[in-house]
Amino acid sequence: MRLQASIICTAVTISLSSAFVIHADQGTPSASMSNPISQAIRDTWESAKRNMNESAAQMPEADYEFRPTDQVRTFGEILAHVAGANYVYCSAARGEKSPHEEDDFEKTARTKAQIIKVLNDSTAYCDVAYKALTDRSAAEVVPGAFGGTDAGRASPLMRNVGHLNEHYGNLVTYFRIKGMVPPSSRR
Repeated sequence: MRLQASIICTAVTISLSSAFVIHADQGTPSASMSNPISQAIRDTWESAKRNMNESAAQMPEADYEFRPTDQVRTFGEILAHVAGANYVYCSAARGEKSPHEEDDFEKTARTKAQIIKVLNDSTAYCDVAYKALTDRSAAEVVPGAFGGTDAGRASPLMRNVGHLNEHYGNLVTYFRIKGMVPPSSRR
């Protein structure tokens, strides 16, 4: 009986060792496996960023001045606003002073090329914060964006994604009014 148990234990050890070697040969765990929460936040960022960037590219320059009613921002103003807000949210997550105010680009960026540039610059600034995020650092307390309450580093990044998605909803409406299919529906 003792010999049989020893043989079974050896077989299990060999099987587990083989499984480990096979798994180890496949490389290190992906970021999503080692940091699933921060990877989920990055994934939502990438999706929201893609919608904004594709919207900016898709709308003809002449329609950057389009606004459905006088009470709302133009298409271009929304994108310029998003660019400024990106800096405020992501600077909080990065633990630094924002290099731009929320409304800086609404005042200065007027052409499609200018707006796309400031949007791209702001997303590159944010990419640094999203790429550096780990599940551990997500819980580190940082000052709140827009002077808000201090919160975990994940908070301003998640709020930024929410902000982009809110304004993408505006842009979808602008596209539909213009008879255009928005980027996410085109995929």
